[in-house]
Amino acid sequence: MSVVRTQSPVADYPDSPQSADGRFRNPVPRPPQGAGEMARILWDFAFNKPAGTAPATPPDVVPLTRADLDAAPDRSLFRLGHSTLLVKLRGGWWITDPVFAERAFPVQWMGPKRFHAPPIALDELPPLRGVLLSHDHYDHLDRDAVVKLAHKAEVFLAPLGVGDRLVAWGVPQAKVRQFDWWQEARIDGLRLVATPAQHFSGRGLFDAGRTLWASWVIIDPPAGDGDAGLRLFFSGDTGYFDGFREIGRRFGPFDATFMETGAYDARWAYVHMQPEETVQAHQDLGGRWLLPVHNGTFDLAMHAWDEPFERVAALASERGIALATPRMGERFDLAAPQPTRAWWRD
Repeated sequence: MSVVRTQSPVADYPDSPQSADGRFRNPVPRPPQGAGEMARILWDFAFNKPAGTAPATPPDVVPLTRADLDAAPDRSLFRLGHSTLLVKLRGGWWITDPVFAERAFPVQWMGPKRFHAPPIALDELPPLRGVLLSHDHYDHLDRDAVVKLAHKAEVFLAPLGVGDRLVAWGVPQAKVRQFDWWQEARIDGLRLVATPAQHFSGRGLFDAGRTLWASWVIIDPPAGDGDAGLRLFFSGDTGYFDGFREIGRRFGPFDATFMETGAYDARWAYVHMQPEETVQAHQDLGGRWLLPVHNGTFDLAMHAWDEPFERVAALASERGIALATPRMGERFDLAAPQPTRAWWRD
């Protein structure tokens, strides 16, 4: 049984434009949320959950094996759950926000429980070229997974402060790189840029804002004649803000965007987008294929578990947007995308 651990130390980053008085902030201040409003939200979560926030039976998952991954061609993508994506680029595997825990919570005997098992066990993953992290909330930063990946992954790319947590957990310092917004790395010919997001951070009662949050741009330049290259965007967690247009202006258009669509509510719209905002952000970015994430794995809101898929699918159809909703574990070909089926209706 897991226990609550003392929060790992995090350095100050006073030179960051996002930092003030030892805390990171969004450019537009977060609307105040009183203790009474927070208490009502927690009360609703505990006692007023509507029916359907979790599926009656586990969603359909395509089991993955190491052999499947070894045989996968470049520019293959596999969704493993929530915001965990496994992508093969230039012969190396990259994983985003790897969460394999049973529950997205500080302890594993309570809290939001997975709807489905991961398509592949953590120990069966191939060697990873890198791990890409967006922020330190429990549904995005799984300590046990990070510790187990410390020997399997060559590099961990994280926003400022999140890397400090990794090092405190035992990831070798030499493998950890930390980024402020607009900073970037070039690895194996790939260009990886930490870009803004409108969110927050913290893993305990007193460390809110001590680490930064980010989205990520991944650029795989053209490899030769006939190859146009590949531009990808991973939103992490974010509310809708004008930063999407700036990211699109600097790095777009994008061949595919992996956008947060789930765990939303009007009461916390500042930090989690409504489906209409997800689609608009995709358009702001100049995205072609929209692949919604942050859904289908954990019960983190008051909406039906399949509502994010239905709403974003309807909006994409109305606006003529190419939508991809691969099943967990199903291969999606980023080099030649094809429509996927509405598996959540099965």
